[in-house]
Formats: sequence, structure tokens, C-alpha cells
Amino acid sequence: MYGKSALMQSAKRLIFPPRCVSCGGLTDTDHGLCAACWRETAFILGAACDKCGAPLPGEAADAADICDDCLTIERPWARGRAALSYTDTARRLVLQLKHGDRTDLAIPAAHWMARAGAAILSPDSLLVPVPMHWTRFVRRRYNQSALLAQELARLTGIGMVPDALVRNRRTRSLEGQGRDERFRTLDTSIGPHPRRGAALAGREVVLVDDVMTSGATLAACAAATLGAGATRICVLVLARAAKDH
Repeated sequence: MYGKSALMQSAKRLIFPPRCVSCGGLTDTDHGLCAACWRETAFILGAACDKCGAPLPGEAADAADICDDCLTIERPWARGRAALSYTDTARRLVLQLKHGDRTDLAIPAAHWMARAGAAILSPDSLLVPVPMHWTRFVRRRYNQSALLAQELARLTGIGMVPDALVRNRRTRSLEGQGRDERFRTLDTSIGPHPRRGAALAGREVVLVDDVMTSGATLAACAAATLGAGATRICVLVLARAAKDH
């Protein structure tokens, strides 16, 4: 016989059936994608760069593959992973999370990121989101990277410090900037929190962000994290732009 809780869940599903987080159509599970949207979402499931998570041709191999960009750009972190390619449906979902008040998207996104980042996540890791300048936080009301880190911590049981890093100064938008200009814009713009940054010392840190394009933001975070005494840095993002701009 059904228990009271099971009956309530069944009634809830009859009244509020699960909906696809992308198109709103009916789906089998809460916080999921319908079959059509799943097919249209560019999950990174095969070979990927071990440094930045960008998809690579061919099947996943035991040896670490490195993309052309990461062979020429110094990455101040050990390994990186991404759940999605930043195109089509995936791009729309990221933008809805980032600018459209779709904070509910952090729940399925964390599941996708946990799967993509299985090789770099460990019980001893510390999740640290990319920080947002307080003026942008006031305008947007939430930091999407912190939401992703929070859901990842809840899902995996890994520790998280939401404000271990801070933006020392507000920088202009990186939109439209070239790779080198992005790195110059973000140089010294991020540092450890005066008090809570001490939690980084001696830890293996996984930096969490929504999108990696050039990697300039994550590089600034990694430099600050290493400067605060972290022993090893990895990066985990929801989506990876396939080519740096």
C-alpha cells in the first residue's frame, strides 16, 4: 500500500506534472529536459581538453588530451571540465540562468556539472564560486556561479565557501573583448576575502563558474586562490565556448 507521503507525491504530480526546464513540455522527472530538448542540448560526452573542458574530436581516451588553445595559453590550474558546449539550447539555458531570473536552472545544471566533473571532484575538495562585484550583485540580486556551487555542494556533500574570493574593483563587461584584452581587464581584479579567504590555505579548490570563454576570469581567480595558499586548483563550468574570442 502507498504511504501518506507517496500518495501526496502522486497527487502533486497529477496537479503539477514535471515540466521540461527548457521548453515547458511534459517530462518524466522534475528539473529535467524532455527528449527533444535533450537531443538539442550540446552535452560534452566524448573527448575533451583536460585543461579547459572544450570538446575534442574522437572518443574519450585514458591519456589527458589538451586542446590547441591550452597548449599556447598558460592555465594556472591543473584540470578543467565543462558540462555543455555554449551553443543553441545550452546557450539559451545559461543566459536564462544568468540574466533571466531562472535560478531553478541551477538544480539540473549542478547534476550535469557533477557528472562532467566526476574526475576532478573529491570529498576533500573545496568548491569556490567565481565572485561578482557587489554593484552587479545589487542589480542582479544573485550570483549564478554561487548558485551552481551551492547546488553542487548539496548534491555531492563537498564543502563550499561562497565568498572566499571577492572582486577588488568593478571591471567593464568582457562582452566583445578579445582574448588578450580580457586578460588585461581582469588582471589583479580578484583577490581572497580579507577574512574568509583564509579557508583556501592548504586546500584543493574547484573553482565554479557558468561559462568559460577565454579563461581570463578563471585565471584571475586561480591566481588569487593560489596566492591565498591553496595547494591545487581545478575548474568546473556549466558551459564552454568552443573557441576563444
